[in-house]
Amino acid sequence: MFLQFFTSLRDAQVPVTLREYLTLMEALDADLAEQTVENFYYLSRAALVKDERNLDKFDRVFGTVFKGLESLLDAMEKADIPAEWLKKLAEKYLTEEEKKQIEAMGWDKLMETLRQRLKEQKGRHQGGNKWIGTAGTSPFGAEGYNPEGIRIGQEKNRNNRAVKVWDKREFRDLDGNVELGIRNIKIALRRLRKFARTGAPDELDLDTTIKETANHGYLDVHMRPERRNAVKVLVFFDIGGSMDSHIEQVEELFSAAKTEFKHMEYFYFHNCLYEGVWKQNRRRFTDRTPTWDVLHKYPHDYKVVFVGDASMSPYEIMVPGGSVEHVNEEAGSVWLDRITRTYPHAVWLNPVAQKHWDYSESTTIIRRLFSDRMFPITIEGLEGAMKELVR
Repeated sequence: MFLQFFTSLRDAQVPVTLREYLTLMEALDADLAEQTVENFYYLSRAALVKDERNLDKFDRVFGTVFKGLESLLDAMEKADIPAEWLKKLAEKYLTEEEKKQIEAMGWDKLMETLRQRLKEQKGRHQGGNKWIGTAGTSPFGAEGYNPEGIRIGQEKNRNNRAVKVWDKREFRDLDGNVELGIRNIKIALRRLRKFARTGAPDELDLDTTIKETANHGYLDVHMRPERRNAVKVLVFFDIGGSMDSHIEQVEELFSAAKTEFKHMEYFYFHNCLYEGVWKQNRRRFTDRTPTWDVLHKYPHDYKVVFVGDASMSPYEIMVPGGSVEHVNEEAGSVWLDRITRTYPHAVWLNPVAQKHWDYSESTTIIRRLFSDRMFPITIEGLEGAMKELVR
């Protein structure tokens, strides 16, 4: 109704801007109108009308839109509230004590029980602890809670507890053109440098030109290839899920890396490395690159950097079929081991603060697989990672 009020004023040629409308909404959030139509009239008139010549138009629109209302609560009751909003009221919220009383099944029993439920269940369930449903403590479904469950039909993470997700999720590519807020990131990456002159001779070699001109007695111009950073870098970015909360930090790192490294290749993965990676997230199910092809295409002199929070179910790393999104034939740990054996210079950059790493079992596992070559995405952490890569 308030949005209708705004558009009606615009239709009546009252020059109301979006900024003024948002100011009015902030005033309502602060309860300056005290939920009475009369107070709201004076508040909205003060916020939206800049010229007294428009007062008459404002009054006519106000009378039409809010006709018959005695309080702002009436407006809310007449609003068409989407059903999805109401459904959220059914979400399951538990205390920490109640959460501790719910036991995890373990991987094998969880998957076997899901197969059994799919055979037996005939209808929709809500609020229970057994069937595939919503707002309960069952390990299968949405909008509820279980320490280890399979998420089915839920828009996004709530508790970060799902060990498998039975939904198609859309991830966004990282923006490599972000304006950096911290210039020091680029400076830290510059520690990973090995300059060489390769390519076509397209730069004037002034010293050699002067020397040869003096020797020959005539102008003898010499050219040379541009001096470039010859280090080759292969980067794997964890994308989606819990990484969404670190997107800004990772985009800054991505932008800096694209600037500093002329020979940089990158791929995306989700949570843990498996048999396939991809270049574009919107095509991650249709246009994947086999990980074996990556290992064979890029030689062992590449410096490898993984960027991810390492926060996942341990099953995703250690168990075949443990991937949250598909059934992987080989455990993620097998692929990570192949990476570290193929590329002796490999590190893992973690956007999570280092003081929290010990609380995550999956982070501990990945640190061990990378021989403790995990570094935080801080200036000190980046400098440490670059030193490790140039050893």
